[in-house]
Formats: sequence, C-alpha cells, structure tokens
Amino acid sequence: MKRNCVSINLRKNEIILKLNDDADQVEIVESLEKKLPELKKLYKNETTPITVTGKILKNKEIDEIQELIRNTINVEVDFDMPKGLGLHNIKKTFEKKIAVSETKFHRGSLRSGQRIESEGSLVIMGDVNSGAEVIASDNIIILGALRGLAHAGAKGNMQAIIAAGSVDTVQIRIANIVKEIDRDEEPFHKRAYISIINNEITIDTF
Repeated sequence: MKRNCVSINLRKNEIILKLNDDADQVEIVESLEKKLPELKKLYKNETTPITVTGKILKNKEIDEIQELIRNTINVEVDFDMPKGLGLHNIKKTFEKKIAVSETKFHRGSLRSGQRIESEGSLVIMGDVNSGAEVIASDNIIILGALRGLAHAGAKGNMQAIIAAGSVDTVQIRIANIVKEIDRDEEPFHKRAYISIINNEITIDTF
C-alpha cells in the first residue's frame, strides 16, 4: 500500500499542502497527481493561494511541484522553505547529516564578479578572489585562498563547514550566522577550518 505523502489543510485564506519530510520526489509527485484534481473541485471560481510546506526541497524539485500544481489549478503557489541559496532566502533553520553530500567541483580560481552555487557541497580547486562568491547548501572547501564571500549551509544547515588554504576576507557566512572579520583584531588565518559552535562562527587552524 502506498503511503500518504501529502496532507491537505484547508484554511480560510489559504490551502496548506504539507509534504512528508522522508518522502522522495517521485512519491510526492504521484501523490499530488492523485489529489490535485479533487482539490481543484473545491475552487470553482475562487483564487485561494496554496502554500507548500514540510520538506526542504531542491530548486528543481520546487519547480517541478510548482508547475504540476499550476497546470491543474491556476492559483498562486508559495513555498514555506528556502527556494534560492543565500542568507535573505532562509525562512527556517534545519539540521541534517552531511558526512555524505553531493559535491560540485570547480577547477581554477574565481575572479571578482564570478559566482558559483551548489545544492550540495562545493570544492574550489583554486582561489576565491575578492568580489567573487561561493554559495553551497552544505560544505565549502577551498584549496587556495578565500578572499571573497563564502556562504556554506545556505539553506539553513548549521552543521556545514568551510575549509580553506587561507582566509583573508571580511565576512563569512554559515546558515544564518554571519561573522565579520576585523583585520586589525584577527590574525591572517592559514589552513582554516570554519564551523558553528554555540551559535557563533569559529575559525580554527588545521
């Protein structure tokens, strides 16, 4: 028997679709394909918005679910979860194990103005120069120098870490925690391991 992966909660001003946290994308899509036609009957001429919540989704999963809903019911669809990577998109903090993570590799250094994002972990085989940005849902490993912006755990993963051959930047971000680095107060960090301890970003050498 297939389990129920999507629950529907009807409210006065919105409809909540809650996704099971341990359901995979295929199960969620199959469940939605069965439930959306019945949900559409409740609408008639109404335009009550739909909010999807529950499971943290990747961008491509959000796009697939959003398209599926709108193809059946032409209403506004919102996701109560981070959609894009970045501090301003974090709506809630969550923790997960990151010993095994999808990893994206970039060969070479990043120049000012360049930006790389990853849904998993990110390995930069070079430097991240001033004005460049690297953003990942999980860990960031920089084999060279970190002079630009690094934001690990960008969807709220507070267990994420940043490691770099050297750190010479003014700001570091992990999840929703930001650390400003004052060059007059902190030394130049070489072979740095950066993590969150007691809700603060700490920089250790290794």
